[in-house]
Amino acid sequence: MGCFPCFDSKEEEKLNPGKEREDRKEIQPAVNPNVARLSSGADRLKSRSTHGGSRRESSGPKDGPDAHIAAQTFTFRELAAATKNFRPESLLGEGGFGRVYRGHLESTGQQAVAVKQLDKDGLQGNREFLVEVLMLSLLHHPNLVNLIGYCADGDQRLLVYEFMPLGSLEDHLHDLPPDKEALDWNTRMKIAAGAAKGLEYLHDKANPPVIYRDFKSSNILLDEGFHPKLSDFGLAKLGPVGDKSHVSTRVMGTYGYCAPEYAMTGQLTVKSDVYSFGVVFLELITGRKAIDSTQAHGEQNLVAWARPMFNDRRKFPKLADPRLQGRFPMRGLYQALAVASMCIQEQAATRPLIGDVVTALSYLASQSYDPNAPQGHSSYRGNGDKEDRRNRVGGSTDDRGGRIGKNEEGGGSGRKWDLDGSEKEDSPRETARMLNRDLDRERAVAEAKMWGENWREKRRQSAQGSFDAANG
Repeated sequence: MGCFPCFDSKEEEKLNPGKEREDRKEIQPAVNPNVARLSSGADRLKSRSTHGGSRRESSGPKDGPDAHIAAQTFTFRELAAATKNFRPESLLGEGGFGRVYRGHLESTGQQAVAVKQLDKDGLQGNREFLVEVLMLSLLHHPNLVNLIGYCADGDQRLLVYEFMPLGSLEDHLHDLPPDKEALDWNTRMKIAAGAAKGLEYLHDKANPPVIYRDFKSSNILLDEGFHPKLSDFGLAKLGPVGDKSHVSTRVMGTYGYCAPEYAMTGQLTVKSDVYSFGVVFLELITGRKAIDSTQAHGEQNLVAWARPMFNDRRKFPKLADPRLQGRFPMRGLYQALAVASMCIQEQAATRPLIGDVVTALSYLASQSYDPNAPQGHSSYRGNGDKEDRRNRVGGSTDDRGGRIGKNEEGGGSGRKWDLDGSEKEDSPRETARMLNRDLDRERAVAEAKMWGENWREKRRQSAQGSFDAANG
């Protein structure tokens, strides 16, 4: 997985939409040469008849540039049959890139799939189509949606994904019908932790790293049991390698989720994704949209509305989604807000790495909140026996009785708190005091990191200047 074929320095050049429409008037439609490398479904059928076999071929020649692409190829006719000719009753959703239909593949025993038919005049062109096929063919993780195959017949561009029965996170957070129950606190933390693990895989495990660039609630799909998976990789970008700190690209993404430094300069880093994650995490906590024009003036931008409240712990409960009806742990709310506030810092250098976010959220997700627990007993407990958890995680004890150690699932470092204390220990005042203490520590660490990075940069520039002078 160490190389991504078909990516070069020209990948950011846009196809001329006007020219593309003119070319469609010609007999042969214009096709991006990179897309032309992908085999079409018709080519596969020809290959079947030539070799007399019915086995589905891989999508590229084994010795060619597409040798790593494992996605299957489909003809347009196959996908039309799977979706019942793209009937309206099969429509799952519609966005700037096209429409998504539910279908069943006859070739795989009526397997349920989601078929995205790209709008020829939409926002996703040949480059984005190619990027998504390559990315999802090369990247595999339980928190990334699985690409089953694609269709590149003529000017038709379709992508076939595994079907996600519970829809998107956006469907369960915003504009809920009266008969639909809101997500409970435990499910929200579970979704946040899983989505963060998907980002962690892209940032820390993929080689080279991948910047998602379009992290938002509508792109988080939910499988059975509200298991989250990231989808829609058309805007994904390979991250910086070597001594580079960022990649420069045209600004893409969704308003309300883009990191400020990326929106202003076009300089993209993994911390840009961390900011977007923080916005989605705030959506999970507050139940509000990232941008909501129906809200009062000053409350339409979620981050701008929430950020001032982080400075007043008495307002923390106001940030909780009213549809939770108070059924959330106060300490868990404060800790979740601490994570969100760090992720949406204006300065990219002060934001945490996604591995540290995974550590914190894996802990929060492991704490099962029971709103029906009897009064006088803690309603916020970890899964499993406390002693077993201590032995499994390891680490030392801090001055509050908490434990500091490495999280086995998420990687990175993080703090583990034993929350099986008395009701007094769970009081808002005590929790806020500990939260402020942790935030102060986090700010100090962030400032130290920023100072160290500035010092290393000055030292590098100084060494470069000496080298230039010596060779001038």
